[in-house]
Amino acid sequence: MRILVTGGAGFIGSALIRYVLTKTSHEVLNLDKLTYAGNLESLETVADNPRYQFIQADIADSKAVDAALARFQPDAVMHLAAESHVDRSIDGPAAFIQTNIVGTYSLLESVRTYWQGLEEARKAAFRFHHISTDEVYGDLHGVDDLFTETTPYAPSSPYSASKAASDHLVRAWHRTYGLPVLVTNCSNNYGPYHFPEKMIPLMILNALEGKPLPVYGDGQQVRDWLYVEDHARALLEVVRRGTVGETYNIGGHNEQKNLDVVRGICALLEELAPNKPEGIQRFEQLITFVKDRPGHDQRYAIDAGKIKRELGWVPQETFETGLRKTVQWYLDNLDWCRRVQDGSYQRERLGVSV
Repeated sequence: MRILVTGGAGFIGSALIRYVLTKTSHEVLNLDKLTYAGNLESLETVADNPRYQFIQADIADSKAVDAALARFQPDAVMHLAAESHVDRSIDGPAAFIQTNIVGTYSLLESVRTYWQGLEEARKAAFRFHHISTDEVYGDLHGVDDLFTETTPYAPSSPYSASKAASDHLVRAWHRTYGLPVLVTNCSNNYGPYHFPEKMIPLMILNALEGKPLPVYGDGQQVRDWLYVEDHARALLEVVRRGTVGETYNIGGHNEQKNLDVVRGICALLEELAPNKPEGIQRFEQLITFVKDRPGHDQRYAIDAGKIKRELGWVPQETFETGLRKTVQWYLDNLDWCRRVQDGSYQRERLGVSV
């Protein structure tokens, strides 16, 4: 199979590409704009693989995308290119509208033209896999329930609203034009190569430098955490064996309160990085409660029963095993962290401009 991955230099995209190239015989073309969160260093271990190619392009640049499709002749497109940070979307929603909505529309049109020109057998086998988020469903606060594939959409942030719009576009292109699509909505990912603006790497790196560990509100917000390599396995199962037109929710079965996640990181650092910054007796003393994020959802939780029943996928990592691997990876790769921080983000608080 020849797979075109958009956003393959990002966190989840790079994990997917590493998995595909090390565990399968598929070929991959990575199409990435290389914005602040795109980092080709995340793909250094597979960059010389003869089954891997890279092109720097914007998904909204239809000429570049058309040329890539014509040259590479993919059997599937896995669409991960997106602006993805909630706090950034609060400060500047325009980029999220442009990339996540306009970019997805432009990509769909390029892919539709390419797909319609395929010979019948390849046309029937082709797949467009749109990778989205559980945040499109909104908030489960006060409801003892889980998100399912039929949960109504109720996005809260500019980010989640833009992703919800892109989901609707993808389904409309299936319904209207017959494009063979698959949609997946995942819970919070974590693991190696995560950009340092995200909560888990932010806490690890701040703690190592003796900086405050900012916890929004009271820290009681609940998230379902999914180890990124488990997610990569799930995505490949969906694109290869999923039913066209269907949605699959991918979750880690790991609901955790934000405050407990931070405390867990602190406990691991006590064990794995005992040489603390000067003046710090315990990493937990760095926890600092800050003003909550505007429109902050209280709880997300995914019912991943459908993907288990239909495709046999279940997560291999518990939150405890995955978090330990993640903390150890950052301790072993501090040079990567320093290089990825090119000046556009220095672990400052975002999303407080309202």
